[in-house]
Amino acid sequence: MTTPTAVVGHAPAGRRTAPLWTGSSLLTQVAVLTGRLLRSLRDPRMLVVSVIQPLIMLALFSQMFRTLADSPYFPQGVRYIDYLLPAILVTSTAQATVWAGVALADDLREGLVGRLRTMPVDLLALLAARSLYAAVRNGLQLVVLVLVGVALFGYRPAGGPLGAFAALLVALIVSWGLSWVFLGLGARVRNPELLQTIGMVVIFPLAFVSSAFVPLAGLPAAARAVATANPLTQAVEAARGLSLGEPSAGWIIAVLLASALLAVGGGIWASYEVRRVS
Repeated sequence: MTTPTAVVGHAPAGRRTAPLWTGSSLLTQVAVLTGRLLRSLRDPRMLVVSVIQPLIMLALFSQMFRTLADSPYFPQGVRYIDYLLPAILVTSTAQATVWAGVALADDLREGLVGRLRTMPVDLLALLAARSLYAAVRNGLQLVVLVLVGVALFGYRPAGGPLGAFAALLVALIVSWGLSWVFLGLGARVRNPELLQTIGMVVIFPLAFVSSAFVPLAGLPAAARAVATANPLTQAVEAARGLSLGEPSAGWIIAVLLASALLAVGGGIWASYEVRRVS
């Protein structure tokens, strides 16, 4: 880390005490730990593996459901790929946030957190580093998805490049907020395999019972009520509106507030849980 800070305690007269190392600042610790985590991205296989599933979903849904664009409840003049891709951005990063908690659970199981507790390292730095690493990894995944959507599927949103970037940013903010929740869950569960199962059980229903793939007007009444209350619907609609050049201030504000609350609440929970490690 950086130059250590020395703290000299009171000593009896005639005796000299050596300075005690209290470690570097929290920001320096976060930077160092994040940098170490980001080294794994040098392996291109990491990025390839992370985008395979969302690319498969994009390919399948864009072909299987494209006739929905001809239905009366579908937005007029909007192609299905332009409708779909912002939703894939949101849902794919929501699923990817599970890995932040999985990685922390693995750190706990392998004893990394216990070793850090023996050093002047703030455990909050590890949590922040995990969240930042997840954000960078998810951001790269989103960029690849947009580029592939443009190159292979003809993604041309009405909002243009700026709208596509804004939709990407919304998805990234949502995933960052969710990553803190899964960090808290990972610190609580401390079992990577169990956490992966929990993530699938939680995220997949939220993704499919939403407006991600079918407009709300095209859903049955019961499903429409659930989808309307679904937080992922809010994120999808905010990203989609920006992408299509029809931003909704209400959806955007709701997403930003929800993401902030998730980050704060998840951060407090994760910090409490990880400090309980014996």
